[in-house]
Amino acid sequence: MKRIIQPITDPSSEDVLYHTVLLGFRVLLSAEIIYLYGIKIIIMDAELSQLLPNPFLLNPTLNITFLITANVLCPLLVILGFLTRLSVLPILSMTLVEYFVLQSFGSPLVKGLSYTYILSYFLILFLGAGKYSLDYFIHQIAGGISKHN
Repeated sequence: MKRIIQPITDPSSEDVLYHTVLLGFRVLLSAEIIYLYGIKIIIMDAELSQLLPNPFLLNPTLNITFLITANVLCPLLVILGFLTRLSVLPILSMTLVEYFVLQSFGSPLVKGLSYTYILSYFLILFLGAGKYSLDYFIHQIAGGISKHN
């Protein structure tokens, strides 16, 4: 079983195509989140921000802060490959709430986009950022430092 799972989840794979595709996937996916959701939230004025979904009845300031974090800041971190697995968690929580709470009775066509984002970000969560990322660079530096001590 370990021989089957390890090649799939090994972030230190030397295959250039694997890391290039992973870079393109996380950059394009996160850019789409920023474009579709993040920009709209940033340019909204205070009156329109009251119309944003708030399924847990949070303070409006806290709600918009979370939405900006999940739709702008975290996707930017995923694009850079910095704290990628940690940065995916707010995005996943937002899309899971959207899918299971806000769209629970929606049509499959509407729910399909959220479902695609959920699967895609779970893939990034499990695979990590890959070799072309700040995470890999920091790991290489930290590994070099620990070998010298």
